[in-house]
Amino acid sequence: MTDAPDHPDRSTSALSRLGGLVGRHPRTVVLIWLVAVVASFAGATGALGNQSLFERLQSGDPSVAGENLQGRDQLVAAGRSATSTHLLQVTDANATSPATVAAVRDAATAITGIDGVASVAAPQLVPAGIDSPEARSLLPTDGDGFAAVVTFDTDLEGDARDRAQEQVDAEFDDLVAAIPGARGTTGGLADLIEAITSQVEKDLRAGEGIALPISFLVMVLVFGGFVAAGMPIIGAIASIAGALASLLGFSHVIDLDATVVNVVTVLGLGLCIDYGLLTVSRFREELRARVQGRPASEITQEEVLAAIVRTVDSAGRTVVFSGLTVAISLGGLLVFEASILKAIGSAGLSVVVVAMLVALTLVPALCVVGARRLLKRGTEQAPEEGVFSRLATWVFRRPLLVIIAVLAVLGTLAAPAFDLRLTSSGKELLPVSAPQREFFTTLEARYPQLAGPDVQVVATATPEQAQAYAAALPVVDGTRLTGRVETVNDALSLVAIDTPGGPLDDGARDAVTALRADRPDFPTKVIGQASGLRDFTDSLRERAPYAFALVALATLVLLFLMTGSVVIPVKALLMNVVSLGASLGVVVWVFQDGHLQGLLGFDSVGAIESTIPMLVLAFGFGLSMDYEVFLLSRIVELHERGVGNDEAVIAGLQRSGRIITSAAVLVVIVFSGFVAGQLLIIKETGVGLAVAVLLDATLVRMLLVPATMALLGDWNWWAPARLKRWHARFGITE
Repeated sequence: MTDAPDHPDRSTSALSRLGGLVGRHPRTVVLIWLVAVVASFAGATGALGNQSLFERLQSGDPSVAGENLQGRDQLVAAGRSATSTHLLQVTDANATSPATVAAVRDAATAITGIDGVASVAAPQLVPAGIDSPEARSLLPTDGDGFAAVVTFDTDLEGDARDRAQEQVDAEFDDLVAAIPGARGTTGGLADLIEAITSQVEKDLRAGEGIALPISFLVMVLVFGGFVAAGMPIIGAIASIAGALASLLGFSHVIDLDATVVNVVTVLGLGLCIDYGLLTVSRFREELRARVQGRPASEITQEEVLAAIVRTVDSAGRTVVFSGLTVAISLGGLLVFEASILKAIGSAGLSVVVVAMLVALTLVPALCVVGARRLLKRGTEQAPEEGVFSRLATWVFRRPLLVIIAVLAVLGTLAAPAFDLRLTSSGKELLPVSAPQREFFTTLEARYPQLAGPDVQVVATATPEQAQAYAAALPVVDGTRLTGRVETVNDALSLVAIDTPGGPLDDGARDAVTALRADRPDFPTKVIGQASGLRDFTDSLRERAPYAFALVALATLVLLFLMTGSVVIPVKALLMNVVSLGASLGVVVWVFQDGHLQGLLGFDSVGAIESTIPMLVLAFGFGLSMDYEVFLLSRIVELHERGVGNDEAVIAGLQRSGRIITSAAVLVVIVFSGFVAGQLLIIKETGVGLAVAVLLDATLVRMLLVPATMALLGDWNWWAPARLKRWHARFGITE
């Protein structure tokens, strides 16, 4: 390899000045971050007397402003809301016994007097008698027992709703206790939402409890010491605090789904570990270059300051480039109409900023404070040859064979993605043993009418028109649909339609298609889980090309500014497409096809949650470009200093390979920690992103990138003459 000249003078760059500021006042920087972290955790958990982040979360079907949402809004405006009901299921009780009838009537009298209760329904309260058709929906399809339904005022919310429900539950307890041998369970949609949001908090703690300690142990092995290993972990904790604080702020501006917290926090945790690892490693490299083998005790403060200035300038630019690429991928989510994707994109962007600030200020400050201890085990410079340079040399001898083999593996892994089937689970997000999932499973089996129909049609019509419409519903799969009509008011009716299977099975999906295609003379809105999923997927298909175009164009421009090449950015995009396709294929194989259910602790629903493909693609793309920037920054740095293509790639891989591999292992650990959670969508996200990082850091960065760069040679750096001149003026180089 040719000798590289010294670094150009960048002492006046903005990042160098920032590094100098941090280097001169490290303890002040650490103190400021400590105060910010404590305040962020206190605010997010409600310790400051405010409403906590987790109390402000919501849960429900991913929705867009389509027909399903419009129909639901019509019902809410007419005084109907699915979350306004609270149910009691009683078993081991004779519904017609005098003791039961008396207990139900006493409870109904007490419940009716509770502020906020609109009505109480039970089979013993039906005027026509418990054997009448009107009471049938409140009696089980088999066995003994009965159900009671309390409806709250639709405008009852917050603490008032909680107090009213607590009083109702107390009366339900007394009711069950008054019936000898009876057992009762309570639930409702509001309780299901509460169960999901509380599970988010539990999964977040469990994931962090697994990820942080294991990550620390791995970094001790990577760095060979507790001090160096602790710095990225401290940065990661600061990132979690910043993520929670930013999410709390966003919760006052936009509705945050419960899953947003886990997804965004995981991203911040992964990025901070990546950037912290890069910064600490680069600082040790820069400090060793200045100390040149002298004992750590002889390191001067001037050398520490010079090393941190250079570190923030060089590693800092890599962090900024990486952060921008991740921000670009998350920015693509803002193009979509779905509020959950916009929320993840918006909150994710703020978390990227936090991770960048941590890497540019807090971690460098910690490096300065612990500089001598970082090199306590030795100040010798790392050799230019090692495992990764030997791997690159091996790849350079057979690039075409490596390319074919890697693409074959990735293509095989991607194959299941072509059978992708989307769904939008409700209770299925929770484990089978969760009380609210058991409640709704039992309700669907024993009280199908209370559980709700698979598909509903909101008809702006008179009761007579609605009856005529229900009698002439379209034919689906050779069978005419049948519906029950419920009058909401004189101008609005609800047609309930049951289909074979559940509300998200093929029967319900086909019914939605048929009902939307065959409209009556009056306005109708088809609603239900299948209808909401149809609106969501239609919106995804409509907006996806614009999102992909935005991300691709911005990434091409950013990588061109970094490399001065048009070949490298295009190649990076194509490789990421193949890699992410493989990641999505693994998710389909595991969760849709039901492999590894026992190992990962889930029950397959035969499909993938509707938000997962966009999350895996957006987050996976950002993290993949993260490692691409790590590798390219070293290669470009050498190439700009006159080193040839082959030598620059081999040396760049040697210098960055350990960082990329270590960072990838740590991020995989982080995502795997969240696979241990209970929510299905969090498991799917964790597996998808862990696989994306694993494939990218091994097959793509270590094999495919050097193989393609070996095959293309100097063509890697080609750009039209006009763009070359433009890059010479505006490009961001060493």
